[in-house]
Amino acid sequence: MDKYNQILRELITNTGAEGAVLVSPDGLAISSTFSDTYDEDRAAAMAAAILSLAERVSHELNKGDLQEVYVKGKDGYVLFKGISDIAVLAVLTKSNVKLGLLLMESQRIVQKILKEATTEAVV
Repeated sequence: MDKYNQILRELITNTGAEGAVLVSPDGLAISSTFSDTYDEDRAAAMAAAILSLAERVSHELNKGDLQEVYVKGKDGYVLFKGISDIAVLAVLTKSNVKLGLLLMESQRIVQKILKEATTEAVV
């Protein structure tokens, strides 16, 4: 299991989310906890696309740097968080998720991923 997968699994364990995928800026899956239920490559491409569009909207409407986007569907949420300019975190949840916990925990996980990526770049 790669180091990013361990970090993503920590997020799943702490929030009860269904799955998470870490996506490169060009839309490729870096690491994923998805089972066969979801196509990680398709989810990765959609995550990169939605974050790119949301960043443009945020800047065009003078709302500053984008922090996160979440989509609420009848059966749950999809949370997208940009991780500096290195990646996107996409998290899928059921509708009964504790949204505050998810937002707080995902921010903590983003910091862990940034720290790991920085350490990786230095080595």
